[in-house]
Amino acid sequence: MKKLAILIVAAMMMILSACGTEKSDGAEKTTKASGSKFEMVKDGSLTFSMTGQYPPLNFKKDGKLTGFDVEIGTEIAKRIGLEANPVTNPWETIIQGLKAKKYDAIIGSMTATPDRDKQVDFTNPYYLSGAQIFVAEGNSDIQSKEDLKGKTIGVIQASTWKDMAEELSDQVKGYPTDVNALQDLELGRLDAVITDKIVGVSAKNEKGLKIKEIGDLLNEDRVSVAIAEGNKELADKINKAIQSMIDDGTYEKISMKWFNTNIMEK
Repeated sequence: MKKLAILIVAAMMMILSACGTEKSDGAEKTTKASGSKFEMVKDGSLTFSMTGQYPPLNFKKDGKLTGFDVEIGTEIAKRIGLEANPVTNPWETIIQGLKAKKYDAIIGSMTATPDRDKQVDFTNPYYLSGAQIFVAEGNSDIQSKEDLKGKTIGVIQASTWKDMAEELSDQVKGYPTDVNALQDLELGRLDAVITDKIVGVSAKNEKGLKIKEIGDLLNEDRVSVAIAEGNKELADKINKAIQSMIDDGTYEKISMKWFNTNIMEK
C-alpha cells in the first residue's frame, strides 16, 4: 500500500509539472510564452475572437476560419512566440467575452471608439477604413468631395453615409444594400456612391465591378486589436508585431491577397 501511495503521488507531480499553468479568477495564466506572465486562456496560445461572418475579413470556409483578420492574427501570434487560436463569438457579446477572459484579444474588424475604449484597451490600428467615395472607373470629372455638388449619390438607406451625402449634394438616392448601389454606379445610373472603404473594395474585387475610390476618406475608422484593460504587456507585443509586419512587407502581402490594395493606407 505504501508503495502504491508513492506511485500515485509521483504521477500527480508529473501531471502538474506538465500542465505549466495556474488558475486565476477562472482563467489560465501562461508560464511559458516568451517568459511573459500575461493572462492566457490556453498556455502558449493567443486566443483571438471574431464573428466569422464578415467576409473577406473573417468567415468560415469548409468549416475552418479564414480571412484577412485570421491571417493578421495568426502572424501576430507567430511574432510574439505563441500559437494562433482563432475563435468565434456573436458580435453583440464579443466585448463581454473578452472581459470574461474567454479569449485574449478581439481581432475581428473592431473600430476603436471612445465608448468601447471605456471597456477595453486598443492597440495601434491594423487597418484603416471609413466613408469612401466611389465612382465609375472611367469617370474623370469627380476627383474629390467638392465635385459632388448637384451629383446623384447612392447610399444605404438610413445610414451615416446618407447624412454625409446630403451635406455634399441635394441628389441622394437610398438603396437596400451597398452592392445594389455600386452595381448601379457601374451602369451609369449614379454619379457616385459613398460607403465603407472595405465594403466597396471587396465588392469591386468579388463582383468585378468597374469602379474606383477617389479622394480621401470622409471619416477615419481605426480598426484595432482589442485586449483586456490594463494588459499593457500584451498591447506592446502586438503593436511591435504589427509594426514589424508593416516594415518587412508581410502586411502588404496579406492585404494585397485579400483586397488587391494596402488597406493600411488612406
